Amino acid sequence: MDTTHCAVDGWVDAIPAPGPRDDTATFDLIVRPADTDALDDDAPDTVITCTSGDPRITHELLNRIQPGDLLRATGTLVQPPAPGQHARLTVDALEVLDTALVPVLRDMVLDRYGDYVVIFDADRDQVPVFTAQGQWVGLADNPDAITRLIDIHERVTGGDA
Repeated sequence: MDTTHCAVDGWVDAIPAPGPRDDTATFDLIVRPADTDALDDDAPDTVITCTSGDPRITHELLNRIQPGDLLRATGTLVQPPAPGQHARLTVDALEVLDTALVPVLRDMVLDRYGDYVVIFDADRDQVPVFTAQGQWVGLADNPDAITRLIDIHERVTGGDA
């Protein structure tokens, strides 16, 4: 296997995730060549899969890094085992070069609608709705349908949430 110690600048593709072991984190960096004008418009980006076992870096990745952040990751790069697969970088130093303009919500967000609780999931259009006491109300097809579902529930139950 061909390995190289290097520094790679790239954008975080998705929210970093806990790694296969408790003390690790993984994330993908999207790397574009410095001379992007010379590339075809449909040229694919280079994706480097990164892992770190350093507790300080893992904490930073899991608590502060978000998609769109520009990072410099330094470590040991392992070339992909086969064409079409991603290179892997074991990160031993991390520097934030620039942060994303808009904070990205984490996977799920709870919100209150009076006596009701809804769960927004970035990966789904449907929104589960519960009463504040935890009783299942239903699944709204999209965020715009939440109030209609709550109105129907209140008519059926006599307004008891």
